[in-house]
Amino acid sequence: MADIGIVGAGIVGLAIARELTRRRPGDRVVVLEKEDRVGAHQTGHNSGVVHAGIYYPPGSIKARLCTRGRAMLREYCAARGIPYEACGKVVVAVTPEDVPRLDALAVRAEANAVPGLRRVGPQELRAIEPYATGLAALHSPETAITSFPAVARAFADDVTAAGGEVRLGFPVTGIAAGRRLRVRGPRDTVEVDRLVICAGLRSDLVAALAGDTASPRIVPFRGEYMRVRPAKAHLVRGMIYPVPDPRYPFLGVHFTRRVDGTLEVGPNAVLATAREGYRATDVSLRELGGIAGWPGTWRMAARHWRTGLRELHGSVSTTAYMRAAQRYVPAIGARDVERAGSGVRAQALDRDGSLVDDFRIHRLGAVTAVRNAPSPAATSSMAIAEHVADALLGAA
Repeated sequence: MADIGIVGAGIVGLAIARELTRRRPGDRVVVLEKEDRVGAHQTGHNSGVVHAGIYYPPGSIKARLCTRGRAMLREYCAARGIPYEACGKVVVAVTPEDVPRLDALAVRAEANAVPGLRRVGPQELRAIEPYATGLAALHSPETAITSFPAVARAFADDVTAAGGEVRLGFPVTGIAAGRRLRVRGPRDTVEVDRLVICAGLRSDLVAALAGDTASPRIVPFRGEYMRVRPAKAHLVRGMIYPVPDPRYPFLGVHFTRRVDGTLEVGPNAVLATAREGYRATDVSLRELGGIAGWPGTWRMAARHWRTGLRELHGSVSTTAYMRAAQRYVPAIGARDVERAGSGVRAQALDRDGSLVDDFRIHRLGAVTAVRNAPSPAATSSMAIAEHVADALLGAA
């Protein structure tokens, strides 16, 4: 028997805890979460898209875990009665420069065995999305939407039903090594034999408490959404995405239908002024100092400052925000949307300023740190859990 701790009750941490309780029912598994609920941050503030694997380098861990995770998630949602709708997605080329990148994306998606994917022209695009416009598109009929907060709550229920524990209101303030790991909170200490850190926006900070100061560091980017007003929400049936810029891990502003029937536009990507800075007025001078003190921040800024200014302009101007979106659906403009919620992406950044766009999982003794779990982490959560559990239990 062993005691295993998980720091972070987002969808990835809970999926790992669930997998461990399934494989080792005799072990004690405890999840430590600083908030008063599960899935409070990235899990609860994303667009709810279940990705089909279009974008990821063939053969990469990211591609493999997305393919496996999507199938597992679909089955899990069906078994638990969680909303899951394969409404489909089109990735649209609107300029001649977009077309070669779209074709390259099609080759990548084919290598990843994206189900049902096909290239369509302008007429077929209109048949799928009558109000969309473009020169060509990729149609992914199995790209879906769900409620990731509902999935996270179901995972937490599975953990407790199997004898595990989810302790809310437990911010980790220290990790001490010894015969066992002592994980401290403000009022209590939990002793475990092994620890998995899935702290999302604070993954690097919590890892550092355990002596793991490896790259990358987390730099928060706020993504702001617009909600299309009901009068025009029917103009998009599923999802409409731009062809992504290969220089960035962000997919660009897009139209996404939600499981509650609403239609959203977004997100953009603006450097946040706090790790949990969901509003422009959320500022942490200490956290800003930490971000500014990382050499990679300035190297990133030197490369991408023009894009940053453009995103910031869209943040303060609804007209500017919607200008890019109207290239894909001209009938929906600034007057047809209202400000909606926002999320903060835990963007991992290497010392050289490179934006990390793959999973980074690092082991230091009895501590396993999920230092970066970017999109499609929610889609892949159950497969990530298998991957981490294989490594953790294989080394036991």
